[in-house]
Amino acid sequence: MSDMFKIGDKQLKSRLFLGTGKFSDKRMVRQVIAAAKVDVVTVALRRVDLESQDENILDYIPQECTLMPNTSGARTAQEAIRIARLAKATGCGNWIKIEVISDNQYLLPDNLETLKAVEVLAREGFVVLPYMSPDLSMARRMAQAGAAAVMPLGSPIGSNRGFKTEEIVKIMVQLIDVPVIVDAGLGMPSDAAKCMEIGCDAVLVNTAIATAQDPIKMAQAFAWAVQAGRKAYLAGSRPSLDIAEASSPLTGFLNQG
Repeated sequence: MSDMFKIGDKQLKSRLFLGTGKFSDKRMVRQVIAAAKVDVVTVALRRVDLESQDENILDYIPQECTLMPNTSGARTAQEAIRIARLAKATGCGNWIKIEVISDNQYLLPDNLETLKAVEVLAREGFVVLPYMSPDLSMARRMAQAGAAAVMPLGSPIGSNRGFKTEEIVKIMVQLIDVPVIVDAGLGMPSDAAKCMEIGCDAVLVNTAIATAQDPIKMAQAFAWAVQAGRKAYLAGSRPSLDIAEASSPLTGFLNQG
């Protein structure tokens, strides 16, 4: 049975989203997309130069992929809004990943400025996916403002530290009415599987794939992990127990009455 999900007007098959930074060779992006069968690809607008005669990152993203420009570099809501409008004007579509970061050390999102950008861009018809620090009340406000999904971080961006925000994200999955997509910090496929096992709708991975010794194999591993985690969630696991419970009866052995 098909297990596609919808964001905006797009029906998506793959629950693995790909970031395009940090690849040592731009040509690798196309190979990774093909190997992992990715549907959604994000790219920083500052890395796109449609008038350049040199290589452009968009040259390596198949047209059938949904392009999700991001507002990397924005430090305020107004800067993010400006970048989003420029992306749309240059033909990058109406999907936008909002990134507003004013913390230079840990690169944590500014949730309040992000919310302000969501409110404006959702009214303008953008399909808005805000990158955020996990917070239930803020996620609710972003969803109410028109966010098509929320994207809480798993750990600091680019850190490969794994899914450190699991308990808060699990609450968000239970109580938020829009898709929850874990973005940032996932270092291994097992991190992605854990996100999916608790009911997240998708994950976005960049650094762990781009900086692997073999990005293509790592992308495939993440794709398989996402599928396995999703199947485990749909299968419905039994709650854990505090005591042991034998899987075979402890009575009725030979020579016992």
